[in-house]
Amino acid sequence: MSTDTPRLRPPQHRVDPRAVRWWTTRSLAVTVPLTVIPVVPALLWEPVRPWFLIAAAVIGCLGLLITVVMPQWRYRVHRWEVTDTAVYTSSGWLWQEWRVAPMSRIQTVDTERGPLQRAFGLSSVTVTTASAAGPIEIAGLDHALATRVAEQLTETTQAVPGDAT
Repeated sequence: MSTDTPRLRPPQHRVDPRAVRWWTTRSLAVTVPLTVIPVVPALLWEPVRPWFLIAAAVIGCLGLLITVVMPQWRYRVHRWEVTDTAVYTSSGWLWQEWRVAPMSRIQTVDTERGPLQRAFGLSSVTVTTASAAGPIEIAGLDHALATRVAEQLTETTQAVPGDAT
């Protein structure tokens, strides 16, 4: 086996620690409205009040559990690395995935910053490959680092022979 051949292995770099707060905030942005929705009919309609309050409590407890556990767990799992030959990622929290994208298979490199990511100074880098598995996303990088990674990937893929198919 050639030393240039990318191998499936754990990536070395963690995402930015601010990603934990970003994931927590995203989870709360879903949990809070979903918890409040059943409270409104409970306040307006006496006969079903207990059932809607139970529903709100269950949704709130599950949402809170996910909000507390998921960001920490994802931070422990999410890793990334870019070498001269490949992009390595590890992601997920319930369903975990390791991916390797050889430079010769990369078609596009994009960065994304939603409003919440901007608030935390974060960005995501998406690497689209000639793969049925879809693009690779490195979410939760410092914005300046994400920009450098995108530039490095663009330069490296332009220098690698092949048509990315």
